[in-house]
Amino acid sequence: MSDTLPPCPVCASEYSYEMGDLLVCPECAHEWSPNDSDNGEDVETETVVKDAVGNILATGDTVSIVKTMKVKGSPQDLKIGTKVRNIRLITPVNGHDIDAKVDGFGPMKLKSSVVKKI
Repeated sequence: MSDTLPPCPVCASEYSYEMGDLLVCPECAHEWSPNDSDNGEDVETETVVKDAVGNILATGDTVSIVKTMKVKGSPQDLKIGTKVRNIRLITPVNGHDIDAKVDGFGPMKLKSSVVKKI
């Protein structure tokens, strides 16, 4: 390999580094193979969703809420420690990347930064 590594194909960061056979971007956590011929264009990239403490989340996981949040249209708050089962990861909408059904509240979208994997 040459002394200069290619920039990240997702966020164009120039700070990529080698980790085994892969290149890694420290800014967006994207990993790719340096042998990719298309440089990431028109390729479905799997986004990694991490919780508030850095654990990687997957569809079907159970998480708990890490801070009390006010819910629009509801007289009660979503309390710390509320368990949310069977989450579904979605394409981010206004920063909300988890779709879930919360007991007592119904379906809602959550940000991964306010949940912790159990």
